[in-house]
Amino acid sequence: MDPVITRIRDDLENIADPAIKETSKRFFKEEIRCYGTKTAAVIALAKKYWKDVKSRPKPEIFSLCEELYRSGYMEESFIVSEWAHALSGQYERSDLIVFRHWIDTYITNWASCDGFCNHTLGEFVEQFPDSVTELKRWTQSDNRWMRRAAAVSLIIPAKHGNFLQESMEIADLLLTDSDDMVQKGYGWLLKEASRKHTGEIFAYVIKNKQRMPRTALRYAIELMPQEMHSEAMKKDWKR
Repeated sequence: MDPVITRIRDDLENIADPAIKETSKRFFKEEIRCYGTKTAAVIALAKKYWKDVKSRPKPEIFSLCEELYRSGYMEESFIVSEWAHALSGQYERSDLIVFRHWIDTYITNWASCDGFCNHTLGEFVEQFPDSVTELKRWTQSDNRWMRRAAAVSLIIPAKHGNFLQESMEIADLLLTDSDDMVQKGYGWLLKEASRKHTGEIFAYVIKNKQRMPRTALRYAIELMPQEMHSEAMKKDWKR
């Protein structure tokens, strides 16, 4: 094991709090493995040890990330998210193969999914816009976290007004998904897109609300003006 990994795990053990560990479990339906630490403390550790590894070749850093992922601990996945995003200036198209493997193999909860996809994949897609085609493929995966990743990877670009058409196309592909984590994911994407494109997202919701699950619809209209919100809620929709 790389000495950096050993030091990270020692530090995580030292700051672990049984009370936080117990409280953390309440936010997840699935079983999670965690030390029990505050997220801010984990991010601080990630930044601390990034100084030790940032000069290493990217493949070596990716290997460290995979070693962290293999532990199954949520906090270690957060460190991966920080390091992978810190490498954004070195991204290459082929890195998407690595990122897809990590999501499909190691991500098992919404926090690890969103932490990685919002920043690393969001940045990657902005650098390589045609990679949205790959995100669309993920919408057909049997893995719920791959399907959620297809949506939440566009959250930050959509928040800034980018990828509107692509966001709606991904929502189309996930529209009737029965998994609540996926519904929340694409509903959140539509909500963020509505910040800059309120009219377009409102029209999308009105067009699709009879088929859109309640969870997704409520997320999508959360930021809309009251009159639009009321209009979207007028009739019942798929439950």
